[in-house]
Amino acid sequence: MLRRALPRRPEARRILVGTLLSAIGRGLTLPFLFIYLTDVRGLTDARAGLVIGWYGAVTLALSPVGGTLIDRFGARRVVLPCLLIEAVGTGSLALVDSTGSAFLVMTVIAIGSSAIWSGQNTILASLTDDGERQRVFGLNFALLNLGIGIGGLTSGAIVDTGRPVTFQLIYLLDALTYLMPALILLTLPGVGHRLATRTTEGKAPSGGYLTVLRDRPFRRLVIFGLVLTTCGYAQIEVGFTAYAVRVAEVTPRVVAWALAANTVMIVLAQLVVIRRMEGRSRTGGLAVVGAVFATAWLVLGFAGVVGTGNALLAALCVMACSAIFGFGETMLSPVMPALTNALATDELRGRYNAMSSMIFGISGVIGPVTAGPLIGAADGRIWVAFVVGGCLVASLLALSLRRLLTPGQDGRVPAPATTLEPAPAAA
Repeated sequence: MLRRALPRRPEARRILVGTLLSAIGRGLTLPFLFIYLTDVRGLTDARAGLVIGWYGAVTLALSPVGGTLIDRFGARRVVLPCLLIEAVGTGSLALVDSTGSAFLVMTVIAIGSSAIWSGQNTILASLTDDGERQRVFGLNFALLNLGIGIGGLTSGAIVDTGRPVTFQLIYLLDALTYLMPALILLTLPGVGHRLATRTTEGKAPSGGYLTVLRDRPFRRLVIFGLVLTTCGYAQIEVGFTAYAVRVAEVTPRVVAWALAANTVMIVLAQLVVIRRMEGRSRTGGLAVVGAVFATAWLVLGFAGVVGTGNALLAALCVMACSAIFGFGETMLSPVMPALTNALATDELRGRYNAMSSMIFGISGVIGPVTAGPLIGAADGRIWVAFVVGGCLVASLLALSLRRLLTPGQDGRVPAPATTLEPAPAAA
C-alpha cells in the first residue's frame, strides 16, 4: 500500500521526505508553546494567549498575499524564503524573555508560515496528476502526523520546566528541521516554478480572488470546509479538552493519551483509507467525514454523562472520541486538497490553495471563541448539540456539492492525466 501511495516522480517523493523531517521538528515544540511562555518565560496566561492568538491573526491576514505571490512568481520563490524566515523565527523563540519579544518573534514566525502550506500543496499538485493526487495528499498527511508523533515523544522525554535550556534546545532543533525541506527544494532546480504560461512578458495572471470565489463548486467547498472545521478541528484545542476535563472529569493525562490515540489511528489507517477511497465519490467521502466527526462528539458527550459515576468508562470514551475523529481525518486529508486542485486552474492554483488553507485559520478563530461559553451552559450539552449538528450540516453541504462537479472532479471515474509542471527552459 505504501508503494502504491508513493508518487511516480522522484521529485515529489523527496518533497514528502521534507514534510516528514519538518514535522518531526514541529512535533518537538507543538504541545509546549503555552507552557514555555508561562512557566518558563514568566508571561501571564492572558498575555501568552494573546501572543498565540496574534500569530493566528497575522498568518490568516497574510495567507491571501502568499497565494497571489505563488501565482505571480511561482511557489519556489515564495516557499524557500518562507522556510528560512520560519527557521529564524522558531530558533529565536529560544531567546524570548518578555511579552514584547514574544510578539516580535511570533510575528516573524507568522510571516514565514503564511505561505508554506499553500506553497507546498501547489508544488505537490504540480508534480502529480489527478489520478494519483488524492493518494499523495493522503500520504503527505500521514507523514505529517507520524513526524509530529515522533517529535512529541522525543520532546516529552527532554523538556523540564525547571531547566529552560531544554526548551531552548527543542526550539533550536525545530529551526534546523525547517531547513531540511528548503535544502531538498534547492536540490530540485526544476521544481516549483510558475505554472501559468506567460502570454506577454511580465504580464500578471488574469483574475484573482474574486475569480476564485465566483467558482460556484469551489465556493460550496469552502462553505463546507468552514462549517466542518469550525465544528471539528477548531474544537480540539479548546472544546475537546475543556469538555473532557471539566464535564467528563478525566485527568489531563487521559487527554494526552487521547491525542496519542488520534495520531496512532491516522498513521495506521491512512494508507488503508486511501486505497478504499480510490474510484469513489469525493463528495460522498466528505459527507462520511461529517458523520464520523459527529459520531466522535456523541461518544464524547456520553463520556460527560457517565463521567461522575464511572471514571474508567469516561476515560475510554474520551480516547475513543479522539481515535474516531482521527479516522475521519484520514478521509478528509486526501480528498480536500485533491478536490481543491481538481477545481483550480494552473493560473490561479496558488490562490485556490491559499483560500483552502484559510478555512482552518478562520475556523481556528471562531471555534475557540464559541467553545468556552457553550461548554459552560447546561453542563456542556449545548456544545455537544452544536458540534454534532454542525458536522451533520457539513455532510449535507458535501452531498449538495456533487451535482456541481463532473464525474472526474468528483473522483468517480479515472481522470485524464493532467499536464505536470514543465522543465525550465534553457537559458
